[in-house]
Amino acid sequence: MALFAALVTTLSVALVMPGAARAAPAGRTLNLVAFGDSLSAGYRLPASAAFPAVLERALTAKGHAVSVANAGVSGDTATGGLDRVDWSVPDGTDGVILELGANDMLRGTDPAVTRKALEAIVTRLKARGIPVLLAGMHASRNLGPDYTARFDAIFPDLAKAHDLVLYPFFLNGIVGDRTFNLEDGLHPNTKGVETIVAGILPTVETFIDRIRSRVP
Repeated sequence: MALFAALVTTLSVALVMPGAARAAPAGRTLNLVAFGDSLSAGYRLPASAAFPAVLERALTAKGHAVSVANAGVSGDTATGGLDRVDWSVPDGTDGVILELGANDMLRGTDPAVTRKALEAIVTRLKARGIPVLLAGMHASRNLGPDYTARFDAIFPDLAKAHDLVLYPFFLNGIVGDRTFNLEDGLHPNTKGVETIVAGILPTVETFIDRIRSRVP
């Protein structure tokens, strides 16, 4: 399903660049899962150019022993993610990058429904001892101030309530820029994915450090 036609034309954000390289703490290879929609799945991109693969290469280049599995499903909503989280995130997973909610916004889903589903996903993962990095999303401003305020608050509120590592806006740096999107103007191209990874990389490193502090 196409994502974010309104979002592309109404949001403008600055790219957060990664910090200086540093060595990761010693230990076994960590198994991360990118659990999301088409933005994680790599819509119309080869597997090697999808977010999980590009992120894994970037982390490896900075000295981290990490694998990043792709559990993205194009068109998925937060409720859809809740329905599949138990089998999409296998045993042995050390951490999950949770990237859902964009399709909810596109469909105008009540933010309370999205919040409830995302919180249930987080709760299930925490019950299994799996830490979560929450990748946030912003609502299109043409949905109105009430919807925007309620939707945008979901991600920082959940991060605070559940002590999650938060990356505030997954599409930071690419919205509305043809350079970073496919010809549909909606989904990131290879450069767009690389820009997303550059932005989120320091946050993922913080997440890895948190996992390392509790993994033998």
